[in-house]
Amino acid sequence: LNVQKAKLFQRKELCLPKKGEKEQQEVIEHIDEVQNEIDRLNEQASEEILKVEQKYNKLRQPFFQKRSELIAKIPNFWVTTFVNHPQVTVLLGEEDEEALYYSTRVEVTEFEDIKSGYRIDIYFDENPYFENKVLSKEFHLNESGDPSSKSTEIEWKSGKDLTKRSSQTQNKASRKRQHEEPQSFFTWFTDHSDAGADELGEVIKDDIWPNPLQYYLEEGLEDIDEEGDEDEGEEDEDDDEGEEGEEDEGEDD
Repeated sequence: LNVQKAKLFQRKELCLPKKGEKEQQEVIEHIDEVQNEIDRLNEQASEEILKVEQKYNKLRQPFFQKRSELIAKIPNFWVTTFVNHPQVTVLLGEEDEEALYYSTRVEVTEFEDIKSGYRIDIYFDENPYFENKVLSKEFHLNESGDPSSKSTEIEWKSGKDLTKRSSQTQNKASRKRQHEEPQSFFTWFTDHSDAGADELGEVIKDDIWPNPLQYYLEEGLEDIDEEGDEDEGEEDEDDDEGEEGEEDEGEDD
């Protein structure tokens, strides 16, 4: 019976009129019209979002300035922040860290229309490595939308070029990849091979710059956790010793 019903259903299905090619083409054209309206709204939304971002980017500037002034009162703030960041610390060799101890300020400036690019500036005190007071790297989108970057030429002092020291203590990342030559953090300023996928630039702009304090405090929080674990361990040992003493007294009785 079920087989007969299935055959009957198949015959009825074959008798149903199919949409002609012309009708299908009309439906496709209507879908395309609706899609164009969706795309138009998406483009309009992007323009509105950009205006809001530009507005609040200007409003944030005085607070960024005030934050920089306060950060300047804390010694080694920026090198500590970089070392504590999980994606940056793997790029740092020992001499990179020593050079970054002279960093005094970091600034990220988004260009006025925001979408065309941004600049990262790292300021330094007088130091034994290079003459520059500030090292900068800029990221741009040209009219065709292709990314590019340019940066400060580092004026290394004699024998202090960290980007050419193959003998530099290997950084954490290269220790894991013994077959690769160790690279310096400062190589980033000379690397323009893929400006559209500059991971370090994006990390500094989108992760560190909005709230550097969270990474500066990271090490302190870890120390507190470790001290807490040690205290708990000592308390456990004291409890064990107390219980053993009570057991001994019971046996003596």
